[in-house]
Amino acid sequence: MASPLPRSGGGTGRGPGSPAPLKIEITRRAALAGAASLAAFGVRAETSPTLFVSHPATLEHDPGPGWPDSPERLFAVFSTLGDARFASLARLEAPAASRQALLRVHTPAYLDRLQKTSPQEGRAHLGADAIMSAGTLSAALRAAGGAVAVVEAVMTKQARNAFVASRPPGHHALAEAPMGFCFFNNAAVAARHAMAAHGAERVAIVDFDVHHGNGVQEIFWNDKNVLYCSTHQMPHYPGTGAVTETGAYDNIVNAPLRKGDGGDAFREALKTRILPRLDAFAPDILIICAGFDAHLHDPLGGLRLVEEDFRDVTLRVMEIAARRCDGRIVSLLEGGYNPKDLASSVAAHIGALASA
Repeated sequence: MASPLPRSGGGTGRGPGSPAPLKIEITRRAALAGAASLAAFGVRAETSPTLFVSHPATLEHDPGPGWPDSPERLFAVFSTLGDARFASLARLEAPAASRQALLRVHTPAYLDRLQKTSPQEGRAHLGADAIMSAGTLSAALRAAGGAVAVVEAVMTKQARNAFVASRPPGHHALAEAPMGFCFFNNAAVAARHAMAAHGAERVAIVDFDVHHGNGVQEIFWNDKNVLYCSTHQMPHYPGTGAVTETGAYDNIVNAPLRKGDGGDAFREALKTRILPRLDAFAPDILIICAGFDAHLHDPLGGLRLVEEDFRDVTLRVMEIAARRCDGRIVSLLEGGYNPKDLASSVAAHIGALASA
């Protein structure tokens, strides 16, 4: 049964077939071992500047067979991050987001709708690409709560940077509706928390998911204190993200890529459009919408990035963060629908973050 909302303060199938049951069981065993290693923050804070946040509840969001955002995505990530090379990461279980934090982004009517729709068993459809199972609401609350928790950690210098491994993703979610597998806009919740709770005057969001983050763009279209920068495939779902979409205060920077583009085109877009604007904006904290579905083998995209491209963009963003905001970066998992490639891409991304 999904946890209630707290009252305090486009898709195609995963592929031609599912993994064999034994393979899934082995993956789950390793993944749950990795999930069990999430400990109270601070145990290894002195040995690693990077905080890893997740929660076992994120595995309980189950939209059904063949759905791209499957629990296997995080089984693979947890398994990989259980390796000895990541033993020094500080780790934290994601708390559930408070209603207060969610209301900075989402409408009361929408939060109430999710509460009423959340099924005790079976599934409920809130649209063609938003399906709730009994565990969805709890998972979504942990995803948004994890985003709040990492902002707390980096803004109070408990960590230099942080990564949240969660699902469902968030960057398509609108203020009043779910969209594109997303229920709460985790990046927007993080940005608003940084501003409301820690006095951040300027927040920058960098999004390298293969899909444009239309929800983030819409939420901050009229906010001059938030800069949203996105590389994405176009034309592609959700149909937004043109260069001409610049926001009310020239605070939106879109750098669309074409189907078949690889690392060279990606780096050129970063060099000419994204990084100069990010540097000039001089944010107080930098949020990454870390989508890895621009990977060469991803079933939902048509770009040709590889693990080294994700490491490279991370390092480039870190250079600006080190110069402008004392290295404060929070990274939130978005897409990536081939579990094996997702895990290796996340490892490259976190490896770069931990090199700070």
